Amino acid sequence: MLFNAKLAQDFSKDLFDLGIYAIGFFFPVVPQGAARIRTQISAGHEMHHLEKALDAFIQVGKKYDILGKTKQEIIEMYGN
Repeated sequence: MLFNAKLAQDFSKDLFDLGIYAIGFFFPVVPQGAARIRTQISAGHEMHHLEKALDAFIQVGKKYDILGKTKQEIIEMYGN
């Protein structure tokens, strides 16, 4: 959950640039202030695929300084 539409779009683009396909969803697809990233995992993914995805999420999360932040902290930083 990223709560902010622009943050979800930017986060998704940065993941894509790192080779991870993850879609940012925001209003009107989800309620206002409930923007998020959606991924899908399949049985075809192997452990190295998951590790690559986790590494990318960590890298992008650090870029936006949201790792370990609460909902309120993210909203204070980026709005909703």
